[in-house]
Amino acid sequence: MIKGNGLINTIIKGIFEKKGHEIVCIDLSKIENAICRYFIICHGESNTQVNAIATSVEKETTERLSVRPFSIEGMNNAEWVLLDYGDAVVHIFQQNFRTHYKLEELWGDGQITHVNELDFTE
Repeated sequence: MIKGNGLINTIIKGIFEKKGHEIVCIDLSKIENAICRYFIICHGESNTQVNAIATSVEKETTERLSVRPFSIEGMNNAEWVLLDYGDAVVHIFQQNFRTHYKLEELWGDGQITHVNELDFTE
C-alpha cells in the first residue's frame, strides 16, 4: 500500500482485480518539471487483458472515489492504454510494448516501488 494516497491505492486495486503483472509505482514528485506526481505501470498478456485492466481501474476510481480520468488513450488497440488522472498517470501495456518503451528506465530518477499483491492491503 502507498501510504496516504487513496487514488494510487484504488488504481492498484483495480489492476490487481484483473491480474495485472509487475505493478510499479514511480513517485515523480521530486523531479523538476515532471508531468505528474505518479506513474503507475503494469502489463497484461493480451489486448483483452489490457482492456480489462483499464476498465477495472476506471470502475474502481469512479465507484470508490467518484473520480474519473481526464482522458483515456489507446483502448482501441489495447497495446498501451494510458489513463490520466492529473496527479497520476496509469500505463497499462502488453508485455512486449512495455519491454520496448522501458518507462521505468526513462523515469528512473523517480522513487520506484514494486507493488506485490501479498504486501498490498487496503
